[in-house]
Amino acid sequence: MGVFSGPLQSLIDELGRLPGIGPKSAQRITFHLLKVAPEDALRLAQSIIAVKERITLCTRCFNVAEGGLCAICLDDRRDSTSVCVVEDPRDIVAVEKTGEFAGRYHVLQGALNPIEGIGPDQLRVRELLARLEEEGIAEVILCTNPNLEGEATAMYLARLLKPIGLVVTRIASGLPVGGDLEYADELTLGRALEGRRVVEA
Repeated sequence: MGVFSGPLQSLIDELGRLPGIGPKSAQRITFHLLKVAPEDALRLAQSIIAVKERITLCTRCFNVAEGGLCAICLDDRRDSTSVCVVEDPRDIVAVEKTGEFAGRYHVLQGALNPIEGIGPDQLRVRELLARLEEEGIAEVILCTNPNLEGEATAMYLARLLKPIGLVVTRIASGLPVGGDLEYADELTLGRALEGRRVVEA
């Protein structure tokens, strides 16, 4: 039971349910909203409503979209033969920031996690397979997270896709730029050694 009552406590409780927001942050945000001009608070409320009403998943790649297809799928300048497979729409933002990829995406909406009951049927794997021939995809880049679940997902997809005759690649992982070797864990350093490349003199 909270200290406050009615709509005040209700807002604190709802904000506290958001990821990364603890009870103190929820209380701080609530009291901030109490102090701001009514139109500012209303604008926030309307933005939340608009997102819930208008934002859906792209019918082709499962990125976030306003309408049927997302902006990337609608862009004819993108290379339709190359698809980057990610776990979450937020991962697309990270890849796009690099400016290194000009193809399309496929969002799995998660990663394999048998403990939590997430198998291939809970992910958008079937939809990825359906896109291959339909869109003439020649290369699939597996861009899942470099953790246990992400690695298992990449391995599963590679085993599934390679017999089809596609070029299947996995993003390299290793040491961050500006990092020190002495602070790197064995797995990260091992990956960096695995992914070594010829130095062009």
